[in-house]
Amino acid sequence: MAEKNSVERVRAALLAAGHEDTISAFPEGTRTAADAAAAIGCTVAQIAKSIVFRARGAHGERAALVIASGVNRVDAGKVAAVLGVTLKRADAEWVRAQTGFAIGGVSPVGHLLPPLLVFDRDLLALHPIFAAAGSPHHIFRTEAEALARITGAMVAEVREG
Repeated sequence: MAEKNSVERVRAALLAAGHEDTISAFPEGTRTAADAAAAIGCTVAQIAKSIVFRARGAHGERAALVIASGVNRVDAGKVAAVLGVTLKRADAEWVRAQTGFAIGGVSPVGHLLPPLLVFDRDLLALHPIFAAAGSPHHIFRTEAEALARITGAMVAEVREG
């Protein structure tokens, strides 16, 4: 039931932002970027994976969500510099408490508590892109510009290297 509620929260957030409902279910699972790409039939780069960190700054502690291309390893130092915070790894229990999503299904929209958001500049060159829709079995299709706009994320280079 929690998975269904999470997917419905994402659907409601997309519709409230003026985005069409493009959520699809994949029983074989979309837990990793590679799994999602295989299920969808796209490149791994087109998967907008959600990486959650614990951010500490002037605001106290909250989630920092990086929306990154599935082929990119995220450079936490770059993200910390963009946000002006320190970052720590987030465990699965903390991620669920902060976002309302299980790891493998963290969506860029529909969070329980508003996270700090950073959007991988590399996604802007890809059309379309696909993101988790609240469960490890659901994704939604979108365009990078639309996702950056509806999340309000800061666009930055986050790739290691």
